[in-house]
Amino acid sequence: MMLVRHAMAVRPVTASPDMTAEDAAGLMVANDIGIVPVTDEDRLIGLVTDRDLVLRVIAERKDPGSVRLGDVATTRGIETVSPDMQLCDARALMAERGIRRLPVVKEGRLVGMLSLGDVALGSASMRGVGETLAAISASASTEEVNPGPDVGTPDRVRGHREAS
Repeated sequence: MMLVRHAMAVRPVTASPDMTAEDAAGLMVANDIGIVPVTDEDRLIGLVTDRDLVLRVIAERKDPGSVRLGDVATTRGIETVSPDMQLCDARALMAERGIRRLPVVKEGRLVGMLSLGDVALGSASMRGVGETLAAISASASTEEVNPGPDVGTPDRVRGHREAS
């Protein structure tokens, strides 16, 4: 039985609510991450993703050096998991809610982060991970099928291969 604690990233990079969007972007670049938990001490109070920075700061033409993370962080409806939760249950939550990254919280304190990549590395079921990724990635634009040629090898390529 694989638990979240076996797959999660420990000691995640965090930011305080008084730090700026520019600070968060710098942390993301320096640590090759796409999310920064916003904490007060080690208590999770919000999350800021690279997408949040684009939509809530850059797209609104705000100065990233003056926008506080406390003002742009997602603070409501944050799903968390326990380090003692089964990894398959965390994967199911990710699929059900369309979440790529989950904060891992124990007794109100942030103890790690679990990404879909962590789940893939720790999971014995690559099919389950693929189904989770498909569920998370699905949107109206990805579900529309381009009315192009049929999927598969074109006849001209097949003919060339047969002639060789």
